[in-house]
Amino acid sequence: MKKTFILMLLVWAALGATAQDSDALRLHYDRPAQYFEEALVIGNGTMGGIVYGGAESDRISLNDITLWTGEPCNMKVYSPEAYKTIPAIREALRQDDYRKADSLQRDVQGHFSQNYQPLGQLTIEYLDTAEAVSDYRRWLDISEATAHTQYRRGGFRYTTEYFATNPDSGIVVRITTDNPRGIRARFSLSCQLPHTTTAQGRSMQTDGYAAYASLPSYYDVKDKFSYDPGRGIHFRTKVQINAKSAQADGGTLTVEGDREVTLYIVNATSFNGYDRDPVKQGRPYMQLADARIERIAAKSYGKLRSRHIADYRSIFDRVSLTLGSAEALDAPTDVQLREYLDESRFNPQLEALYFQYGRYLLISCSRTPNVPANLQGLWNESILPPWSCNYTSNINLEENYWPAETAAMPEMHSSLFTYMKELQGSGELSAKAYYGVGKGWCLGHNTDIWAMTCPVGLHTGDPSWANWNMGGAWVSTHIWEHYTFSLDKDFLTEYYPVLKGAAEFCLGWLFPLDSLSPFPSPLILHPSAVSPLITAPSTSPENIFVTDKGYHGRSCYGGFADIAMIRECLADARDAAVVLEKDRDFIDEIDKVLLRLHPYKIGKKGNLQEWFWDWEDEDPHHRHQTHLFGLYPGHRLDDGVNKKDALQRAAARTLELKGDRTTGWSTGWRVNLYARLHDAKNAYHIYRKLLSYVSPDRYKGPDARRGGGTYPNLLDAHSPFQIDGNFGGCAGVVEMLMQSNYTVNSQPSTLIPQISIELLPALPANWKDGKVSGIRARGGITVSMEWKESRVTALTLTAQQPCRVTLLVNGQQREITLKKGKNLIN
Repeated sequence: MKKTFILMLLVWAALGATAQDSDALRLHYDRPAQYFEEALVIGNGTMGGIVYGGAESDRISLNDITLWTGEPCNMKVYSPEAYKTIPAIREALRQDDYRKADSLQRDVQGHFSQNYQPLGQLTIEYLDTAEAVSDYRRWLDISEATAHTQYRRGGFRYTTEYFATNPDSGIVVRITTDNPRGIRARFSLSCQLPHTTTAQGRSMQTDGYAAYASLPSYYDVKDKFSYDPGRGIHFRTKVQINAKSAQADGGTLTVEGDREVTLYIVNATSFNGYDRDPVKQGRPYMQLADARIERIAAKSYGKLRSRHIADYRSIFDRVSLTLGSAEALDAPTDVQLREYLDESRFNPQLEALYFQYGRYLLISCSRTPNVPANLQGLWNESILPPWSCNYTSNINLEENYWPAETAAMPEMHSSLFTYMKELQGSGELSAKAYYGVGKGWCLGHNTDIWAMTCPVGLHTGDPSWANWNMGGAWVSTHIWEHYTFSLDKDFLTEYYPVLKGAAEFCLGWLFPLDSLSPFPSPLILHPSAVSPLITAPSTSPENIFVTDKGYHGRSCYGGFADIAMIRECLADARDAAVVLEKDRDFIDEIDKVLLRLHPYKIGKKGNLQEWFWDWEDEDPHHRHQTHLFGLYPGHRLDDGVNKKDALQRAAARTLELKGDRTTGWSTGWRVNLYARLHDAKNAYHIYRKLLSYVSPDRYKGPDARRGGGTYPNLLDAHSPFQIDGNFGGCAGVVEMLMQSNYTVNSQPSTLIPQISIELLPALPANWKDGKVSGIRARGGITVSMEWKESRVTALTLTAQQPCRVTLLVNGQQREITLKKGKNLIN
């Protein structure tokens, strides 16, 4: 007997998903944070705060996502004739001289990226601390994006609320007490950059500037920063206190006796675009900061709070998730995380909270045009952060945006799209200068706010990471991805040149295998194809192979990570051209090239080969698995030659060989890979690994836990902190619950999109009962459903426009016609 399904088809904007119980959407703790990895992060998409919640002395580390070292570099080429080395590298590869190829690769390297910088720190020193503190609690309510500290001192209650408001461009802090003596506190601003701080009346401000050039922490030189007050990004931070007793005391502010104190914190930088000098052409940051503090301080606390919450919830409330039980647990979040290490414990509340926390983080750090979320989102306390806290394009930048579409936050994606336009200009120069490719654009391993695209390394970088050049091919696939969810042709028209440019670089970089390999390649091509196409030189992100002669190499030819990304990029560009009904010759060229791409190989261990030859990896458990790109985040594991199920088995074998211990971001990726394989058991096992407790980096106790996983504040541990794992895990939850595909016929005259949706494709046994609302499928469809005993019992689909959908649910395939508006099917 068939289950009854209810299909209600409404416009997406009218979905009105019900928010979860706010108690289930809280990170909560019973002591102040001592380390960054315990602190609570807030952000408005541009400005961020790291809240420690101390009762003796509270501190809020401040960030502005536009504060970087450096100056415009998009029209400068470090090595304008580097491309002349490419033929010599290819000749070394033809001779199987991988050592020489690695050495020559260093001639095809440019400068490093710049460093993302901390803004400063606001310290609140409480002056009336003689009595003991009791009943301490602090929490982050991600249903409202507000952080809180609460405790008693001498029997009196003290509370602090913190939030970062996007509508009013600042951070607001409110301290209250029922103590008749009121609040006694000193407020100060500090900064690690060159600066001056002054205080007057009820306000204080810091004016400072970042270095105009810097080098990464791992580059072996003593002086890594170059400062000049006439160069670099400048900033102004302002703090104003609303309290009757507030007054300046030297460079600080004090309050004495107010029972309610409100702080307003704003900032502005002179950054005015990737190609504009931040001093000569910079924004009027002083005037902007002055105007912002005046505007925010003119509003009541209640109005600021309500505007902030309404703005945030307009995005966050689109999705709700319950996995079994929706009850909040009493134990502090860090305690729950430690207890979760026990595989026998089931904590669906923590698992759902982690998913929603990923959504909270992306909303909080990605709302600035042209400046996407970086390696740490926007939260950083170091002037020399790990890996410069830059944009690492061989996985991390892209992983930040994996949940943007499926988890119903497409607006957050726009920071990345606008940034891509900036990458295209310098990427065209890099394509010519470093690779001799005259059409299209490319992107190397790292980039920064100045949209640099060259391969990094300064002629000393390890080619395994420094010489990778597929960043443009990877990041541009987000353009077609966004279109398949939004069906926004205006968007596709605007960004098609960026996607096409990335594809054009791929076309120009491909190289015929028969011009390189001294041995015939054992493969079968499509009957209409001629000699296979590969890339040369090729590297696979950060991995090292071992040749049959024992050489540990980086540079090779025919790496399958390159081929997988090129296949995806070319197919996306072709499909975009089909939808827009343009560039017929371009479509035909891509169709021919896709037939010539070297098909995958399956190795002697049954694995999907990463390298052209069946070599061993130096590290068989290496964190990167980029050659599995076609499985996820791509959609084209099928190469037209091998059977798809054989390639899926080989991908599964690859993951089996790599094991389950890896870095945070890699763990997040593997959740999605296993979900795409419909391997619910391993997807869930890896998701649990992602939530493995990791101790704060500077904690030295005998019980310290290291490695990849999750810190006490639920931020991702690479370790150290990288935010990408949070987003990978968030996306992975959706992939376990729902997967979709959207394809188009390559002939414009028969353009009929094919849409398929599969429900509960990798549902863990521990999630046999649950419900979700608001997740998004390709084709402009929103999905809400309930399930019991692992079977869907109620389903609501919201269609953006009329379409036909192949629906896979409860082991059955159904063809459904969806109409715009409300449709009810029994």
